[in-house]
Amino acid sequence: MRRIMKEHGLLAPHRPAPRVAHPHDGTIVTEWVDQVWGTDMTETFTAAEGRAYVFVAVDHCSGEFVGIHAASGASRWEALEPVKQGIAKHFGALDMAGVATGLTLRHDHGSNYMSGDFQHEIRFLGVISSPAFVCQPEGNGMAERAIRT
Repeated sequence: MRRIMKEHGLLAPHRPAPRVAHPHDGTIVTEWVDQVWGTDMTETFTAAEGRAYVFVAVDHCSGEFVGIHAASGASRWEALEPVKQGIAKHFGALDMAGVATGLTLRHDHGSNYMSGDFQHEIRFLGVISSPAFVCQPEGNGMAERAIRT
């Protein structure tokens, strides 16, 4: 029976089709600080308080943590916190439109980063949103490497 089904192309495929390789031939490291920051989230567990979400923002030139925030929730507001910490430290203010003009923020396609509130807030601050390509976490490699995800 199997032979007949195979001859007529009726067997279900049991292996995924090979994916086309996308070699990474560039660099994500910038020449100057405060050109590109990467942001990402990881999750951990504490014995006292349970699940905790840790958000980071990392400079793509120096590898410096420009902001870090831990919370019990993973909302868009929590995701904004390390970015705001970095902007306050490196650009001096959070209440001025366009204060961080020229800064690009690399992030993944998580719902907290793609939400309208997150995007509107970074746009107000003058930050350019730069989502990493889907299924290619190396595009946000500085933040990924910083938290070892």
